[in-house]
Amino acid sequence: MKKALLIIDVLRDFLEQGGALCIGDSEKLIQNVLLRLKEWRQLGDPVIYIMDRHLPQDTEFEMFPPHCIRGEWGSEVVGALAPQKQDYLVYKRRYSAFFGTDLDLTLRELGIGALELAGVCTQICVLYTAADARMRHYNVTVREGCVASFDAEAHAFALKEMERTLGVKVISKEI
Repeated sequence: MKKALLIIDVLRDFLEQGGALCIGDSEKLIQNVLLRLKEWRQLGDPVIYIMDRHLPQDTEFEMFPPHCIRGEWGSEVVGALAPQKQDYLVYKRRYSAFFGTDLDLTLRELGIGALELAGVCTQICVLYTAADARMRHYNVTVREGCVASFDAEAHAFALKEMERTLGVKVISKEI
């Protein structure tokens, strides 16, 4: 079965000092995702970057501070994880990478049946992308060391929810 790596919201507003919703130990996450990304590229399987890209007046800002606004510093991928020419880029305005995007069409055209998810935030964009992927019958894997959140309790809940309710394969061993 063909597979793809979805790298979700590895953006400055989430992972760099001064970001609007910066998570805790972002350096550890960046290093783990970078290791996984290098392994993935050696295999030659597709890498797809999923990126929050909000409008300045987005209604999501009623719940969260303004973040990842199109054209601003915070919406850029952190330098260490920058996409390469052959990678795919999918911009989103909602939690799920499938909602209002051409992600499913892209995956189907590539013949992808299995996804590995990495990035932030575990209980928000990773969880809802995993849920929508499972509803579309993709096999989904998440490596615990390659996802993170600004809320440790919600992070732990989301991992359990993905595994127990959605049937996501959660790998808890260190990278």
